[in-house]
Amino acid sequence: MKNLHQVFIIAFTLVASVCMNAFAQTKTDTTQKIHINKKGEIHDHGWNKIGFIGKDDIVRDNKGKTIYFIDKNGNVIDAQGKNLGKAQKNGNYYNLAGENVITVKDKNAEECEILDPKGHNMGTTHKNYKLHACAAHCLTLKQKKAKESVKN
Repeated sequence: MKNLHQVFIIAFTLVASVCMNAFAQTKTDTTQKIHINKKGEIHDHGWNKIGFIGKDDIVRDNKGKTIYFIDKNGNVIDAQGKNLGKAQKNGNYYNLAGENVITVKDKNAEECEILDPKGHNMGTTHKNYKLHACAAHCLTLKQKKAKESVKN
């Protein structure tokens, strides 16, 4: 009976650790996702509005602070006037070194998936906002910097 009890405890511990590990990985993957709806509103994984795209192609955070804008040549310019990269009309985004940072793939008639260079899903964008798929990258970086500054 004692051996059966020990086997049960070991099995329970293993199952619990596997479940906790799977939950942690799922949570990590979803925290990075950004969603852009047909109104140009940008939401995080919990559908909290974190920004928006104005008719002037300026992306602002939820407080109205400019994050970036896209000029007529597709250059992504931050609020300080620094060129961050190039957004193409098909949704692909390249950094200043010419490396592909974001790719957009049609999901259905209205939505597109935002993919990183390895093909991992970073969120979705309405087809009208393919050019702004780089918002997923920019806002994710901004969120990471904010979290790091809070830790330090």
